[in-house]
Amino acid sequence: MRRAAVQAFRTTFQCTVRGLRSTSRRSPSSLLFPSSSSSSSPLKTTLSSFRSPAATRRFLSSSLPRSSPPSRNDPNPFPLGEPLQSSMYFRRASVALVSALVGYGAWYSYSDSNNPDSPGGVARPYSTDATGVNSAVPTRTVLVIGADELQTGTIVGEGPISKTTREDGRRVIEMLSPEQATEKLRKSEESYFVNRGQGVVRYDLVQLPSNDPIEDDHAEKIVEVPNRAEGKGSNDWMFWGVFDGHSGWTTSAKLRQTLVSYVARELNETYKASSGLIPAADAIETAIKTGFLKLDDEIVNQSVAKVLQANNKIAAAELLAPALSGSCALLSFYDSRSKLLRVACTGDSRAVLGRRSPSGKWTATPLSVDQTGSNPDEAERLRRLHPNEPYVVKNGRILGSLEPARAFGDASYKWSREISEKLKRQFFARTVSPILKTPPYVTAEPVITTTKIEPEKGDFVVMATDGLWEMLTNEEVIGLVGKWIESQSSSTGSASQFDKAWQRIFGSKHGGDLPVEVAAEEGKGGQKTPFRGARQWGDGKDGYVVEDQNAATHLVRNALGGKNQEQVSALLTLPAPFSRRYRDDLTVQVIFFGNGERTGEVVVNKEATASEQGDDKTVKAKL
Repeated sequence: MRRAAVQAFRTTFQCTVRGLRSTSRRSPSSLLFPSSSSSSSPLKTTLSSFRSPAATRRFLSSSLPRSSPPSRNDPNPFPLGEPLQSSMYFRRASVALVSALVGYGAWYSYSDSNNPDSPGGVARPYSTDATGVNSAVPTRTVLVIGADELQTGTIVGEGPISKTTREDGRRVIEMLSPEQATEKLRKSEESYFVNRGQGVVRYDLVQLPSNDPIEDDHAEKIVEVPNRAEGKGSNDWMFWGVFDGHSGWTTSAKLRQTLVSYVARELNETYKASSGLIPAADAIETAIKTGFLKLDDEIVNQSVAKVLQANNKIAAAELLAPALSGSCALLSFYDSRSKLLRVACTGDSRAVLGRRSPSGKWTATPLSVDQTGSNPDEAERLRRLHPNEPYVVKNGRILGSLEPARAFGDASYKWSREISEKLKRQFFARTVSPILKTPPYVTAEPVITTTKIEPEKGDFVVMATDGLWEMLTNEEVIGLVGKWIESQSSSTGSASQFDKAWQRIFGSKHGGDLPVEVAAEEGKGGQKTPFRGARQWGDGKDGYVVEDQNAATHLVRNALGGKNQEQVSALLTLPAPFSRRYRDDLTVQVIFFGNGERTGEVVVNKEATASEQGDDKTVKAKL
């Protein structure tokens, strides 16, 4: 039997503690603030610790914990008093403290000391002091994952790195190198040149899982429609959708498969019934809402009728899965004839328009509003619908539990108590909330905005699940895409038709800071205020990088840390479910409008598409 032999550190060290809010969108969380700073010594090892909520142990601190939480509005980030959420703190610890940390479960080497045939325990030199160590022995970076903190450090040697190290669940894994982190970041990226001559020139997208499997999904579709005015030719209906699943992946997968079809069918009937070339605006909005509600009715209500009729648990497992899990939906519909972009939002995914201002900078205009229990308008709507129910919205959550006020699925907030209990007795269902009285509390009806797009001015739209908006503001996202556009414009050396169109549409301005007009207020109108990403290590304006050919990947990289490569690698190294404490699933789409060439094709942009995606994806799925 193998026994773990601890090789203690023989050096002092400096550690950086960054206050993180490790939160799940589906359950309440709190914030742990780190201790204040002290002077540092020359480094042999650096351990970076990230604290998550409700921590009771202070592994890397030699001072007493503070008795009261700091103010988020304190302008001084480095007082000896209350520390701030986004500040960085330094702490020195003794050899004894480090040894205690290691003994608690940080670094282990394995030996066969209990085997009588073994010559004795083999202790690998996992010391962080490089003095006296053969320079040929490899040095590796590891990530130590605890219940309420992360640490990064280095080990020397080729010995195995254990995973679960003790019964408390602490894990030690080798951290991804910058090259490996980039490979993982770009694994699912896709990019397409839209050579339709219909007002869209390109769109990029990427996904980064945090849950396993990822609960997000997405859809893109271009539908050719006849030109009724001229009797020949055609226009395009273009759809892009991001679907943020929760409590499972089945609802978001259902939306990927069917939502565009449901909406397009309703739009088709509405356009055919119209006496003019284009139906009235309210008729188009009604068609989109009808498509959303019909699909949700199939998921939540028709599935129950089919299950009760089949009276079969196998059928119940298939039919009820999309109802018992849930998903937000953000769907955009662009009519190339009218140049109108309609964005339908159910939940808290978000779309933001980037448009060049007369100053040359970009402006960020939200095209959706986060529909959560923290949104005053949504909370007031629910209280009107459910009077005399004081807990209909509690702590910003529906019935104190669900954060989105609008969603597909989530049938336990829509079924009557009788239906839920009957399904649970005969098949399976979630336990009914004791405060459920007058369902449904959650609706799939979207809120729709309409925006006139100006392709000739190079408008673009960013659509993303809330994982991105937890890390970056609207202005940061638009500014980062603007900075990426400048980089693409300045680095383009080819003379292809697309490159010439890109230069004509977007130009090539340069600047150090993000080229965006800063909004006066953050979190206005029910929008979430970011609390992850750059806010976890301080001011990130000098931490932005442009390293990716794909605009969506570029946004995700900068959301994770930008120039802070250690932060990026650590967050990408984290396996599920630990990663969920520090980041959500991420799905990002960036749509670039413009008047490009018209060949009728949608072409894979191989430079900004992962190799396996480029090999496997077919354009026919997009058109």
